[in-house]
Amino acid sequence: MSPRGAAKGQPGAGGLPQVNLLPPEVRSARGLKVVRRWLAFGLVAVAVALGGVYAVSLIERGTAEEERAEAQAETVSLQAEQERFAEVPVVLAALSEAALARRVGMSTEVTWKPYIDAITAVLPPNVSIDSILMSSATPIMLAAPPESPLFSPNVGQLSFTGRTVTVPDTAAWMDALDSIPGFSDAWVSASILSDEEGVLYYAVTATVRVTESAFAQRFPENETEED
Repeated sequence: MSPRGAAKGQPGAGGLPQVNLLPPEVRSARGLKVVRRWLAFGLVAVAVALGGVYAVSLIERGTAEEERAEAQAETVSLQAEQERFAEVPVVLAALSEAALARRVGMSTEVTWKPYIDAITAVLPPNVSIDSILMSSATPIMLAAPPESPLFSPNVGQLSFTGRTVTVPDTAAWMDALDSIPGFSDAWVSASILSDEEGVLYYAVTATVRVTESAFAQRFPENETEED
C-alpha cells in the first residue's frame, strides 16, 4: 500500500483541520435571513398568483357583463318585435271568425241563374214562363219537410207558372226537369183553357224540389287560409 493511499484513510489527511469560530447567534441570524428570503419569495409568488386570479376574475366578470348586456339588448329587441306584432293574433282571430261567418252564411247558397237557364232549355215547344218563385233553406231555418214520404229530402223548392197554346207532354217534361242535377220530384199540372184578349192558352204550373247537391259550396269547411 502506498503512503498516499494510507494518508487518505487517516483523520485530517489532505488538509488542516477546520474550526467554525462564529458564535451560534451569528449562525442563527444567517439561517433566519435565508428563511426570510424564501418567505419573501413565497409571498411574492402568492401575490403574483393572487394577482393572476384577480385578473382572470376581472376578465371573466367583464365577459359576463358584456354577455348580460347583449342578452338585455336582445331582450329589448324581442320585446319591441313582440309589440310590433302584438295585433297579429287579434287580426288572425278576426279573419278566422270572418271566414267562419262567411262559410256559415253561404252554406245554403244556390246559384239560381244556371238552373233558370236549364229550366228554359228543357221547356216543351210553345211553352213560355210567366213567373218563378224560389224558396230555400237558410243557415238558421231548415227547408219545409216533403209533403209526401215518397218525395226525396230537399233543401228548397222552385215553382213556376207558364202558358202554352197546346197541351204539353207533362211526363216527358217532368223527366227532363228531374234530369237537371240538383232537381228531383218534378211535377207539372195543366189548368183549364184560358182566354186573354181573345187568345186561348193553357196555364201550366210546374214544381221541382231542390236537393243539397244544388248548393254552390264556394266556401267549404276544409278551405285553407290561402284559399
